Amino acid sequence: MKISILSLIAALSLCLSASAAEKSAKSSRVHRCCKSCVRGVEKAVATVPGAKAEVDADNRTVTLSGPDTATVKKAADAMVKAGYFGESSDPAVTLHANSGAKGEKVHKLTVEGVHLCCAKCVKAADKAVKSVPGTAEHTATKGAESFEITGDFNDKDIFTALQKEGLTGKAAK
Repeated sequence: MKISILSLIAALSLCLSASAAEKSAKSSRVHRCCKSCVRGVEKAVATVPGAKAEVDADNRTVTLSGPDTATVKKAADAMVKAGYFGESSDPAVTLHANSGAKGEKVHKLTVEGVHLCCAKCVKAADKAVKSVPGTAEHTATKGAESFEITGDFNDKDIFTALQKEGLTGKAAK
């Protein structure tokens, strides 16, 4: 009888600890070229109560964790709002960037909210913009809160290219 009660208590403890375990989701291909990028991700995620970010700069990954899936989703949203993007390992915690792009040909586009803390961030944005057919010039600079792109290009393609570089932003209104 003692053994079965102890077994029951052990099993119950195991179940309770499993349900109390943190939820996590790893995002890959996140831009993080310097310590400021890492701090930017951590700072954005810290705005979500109970959420944490573990940044692996060498492997371009960010592991978001929290007490439940809803908290981890909010952390992912905060990361995107700060201008970072990636691919989540957890289908329940996808990174969604509502860029406001309409999929239309444009001659000028102002992009805001892209993380541009250093020259390497600007280089990543430059690579993204130049990969889009029809772009002519852009004004992205270190520390800029927004930049302008000119040419004859599809606005949605800009955000797809930025996201391939681990960055994201929004079309200014």
